[in-house]
Amino acid sequence: MEQITLTKIFPQIIVHVCEPLVFLLYSEGPKVTYVPPPPPDNEEAIFAHYQTGINFDKYDTILVEVSGLDPPPAILTFEEANLCQTLNKNIAQAGYLKLTPVQKYSIPIILAGRDLMACAQTGSGKTAAFLLPILAHMMKDGVTASHFREQQEPECIIVAPTRELINQIFLEARKFSYGTCIRPVVIYGGTQTGHSIRQIMQGCNILCATPGRLMDIIGKEKIGLHKVRYLVLDEADRMLDMGFGPEMKKLISCPGMPSKDRRQTLMFSATFPEEIQRLAGEFLKPEYLFVAVGQVGGACSDVQQTILQVSQYSKRAKLVEILQSIRDERTMVFVETKKKADFIATFLCQEKIPTTSIHGDREQREREEALRDFRFGKCPVLVATSVAARGLDIEKVQHVINFDLPSTIDEYVHRIGRTGRCGNIGKAISFFDSVSDSHIAQPLVKVLSDAQQEVPSWLEEIAFSAQGIGFSNPRGNIFASVDTRKVSLEQRNEIVGLGKFL
Repeated sequence: MEQITLTKIFPQIIVHVCEPLVFLLYSEGPKVTYVPPPPPDNEEAIFAHYQTGINFDKYDTILVEVSGLDPPPAILTFEEANLCQTLNKNIAQAGYLKLTPVQKYSIPIILAGRDLMACAQTGSGKTAAFLLPILAHMMKDGVTASHFREQQEPECIIVAPTRELINQIFLEARKFSYGTCIRPVVIYGGTQTGHSIRQIMQGCNILCATPGRLMDIIGKEKIGLHKVRYLVLDEADRMLDMGFGPEMKKLISCPGMPSKDRRQTLMFSATFPEEIQRLAGEFLKPEYLFVAVGQVGGACSDVQQTILQVSQYSKRAKLVEILQSIRDERTMVFVETKKKADFIATFLCQEKIPTTSIHGDREQREREEALRDFRFGKCPVLVATSVAARGLDIEKVQHVINFDLPSTIDEYVHRIGRTGRCGNIGKAISFFDSVSDSHIAQPLVKVLSDAQQEVPSWLEEIAFSAQGIGFSNPRGNIFASVDTRKVSLEQRNEIVGLGKFL
């Protein structure tokens, strides 16, 4: 029998005895063939939604601060937005009865053509806040039919950091654009590239994408950028940090992408640290508006937060004890690493607690299956890394457990935002190990205090003894993030005032 060698399989590679790793170096790995199932197209499934909670009306009392020059006045009802009949019908069918604070202020700002940075708690209606005015403009101005063109030219590009979140935004866009000629498309990694291209080729007015897949498709010249009028960055703080920042800078400098003066750029997140606001200046017009929605932009007071002092070696037993006490209630358990996510999920299954996991190393098919099993209660416990911390909107998540606390307080806020959404009540339990978590004690005390939660005395002691730990949110401010332009102006005025006094 003929001996098969690497040179016969890969004739373009010369294999040397002294280079045994050449196969690994040149192999690109298995080709991705996964094609996600199409979303249901019956009207009932498209407009499926879950009920707002008993605390939804409390949103009316939340303070909102708008900074920047000449902001348009807020609206109080959907009727005041003067949307077309089709949009109003879709809004009603989706179960949207009243505006949330971020919608009251963001919709008129976007309708007025202004750039926007908006900071509001997850679950407070940010997606509708940017989709509705964009769709209103597109329907008023008309969109170009582009069915099966070789290169599609969308009017709107929406970018988000995770596959699960961008698919969720796409489903909302599909809901609000129902019955119109506007065609939203979603593309993300972990799926067959050819499938993404085929979806785009059928026509694309609103492109929802993760950064990697977006830049890949632009590189293949299947997307033209000349007609982009709206660029939306959801979870914008994550989109502009070291993870995705370079790709976003490449996007705005791509050939054909309109300059920031000729497009409308919108950024939404639950947290906007100062350094991210500085980076955002490259994307936004100088006269952009900043909307900060009260403490609901931090850790929501609808989430009951409990911090338990648990050592690393006692965490597993404590987790089992808690999960057994809450029985089948839907629970998300956050851990720091991918390996630990699988390990804890396996461990809980051995303890007869039906559990699944989601993280970046799982194939897209597995990630979607895990979310489906969790969403429909087959596995009421989902162990996740931070890939599931942002934007994920799943009905009836009653509990979030931080098995491992995150490295930053902003990530903590995003994680516990998976529960207590749309006025519903939720519970978040966090395991605090005094050896590994002291770095987060000080900002954690502030988040708990601002959300009117009990602060354990032992945590206050650790926070007090912690040295040199900063927090992006100025102490005493009720907003999760503040406009750095305003802070800088106030500081300059203080200096001028002090100079006059001296």
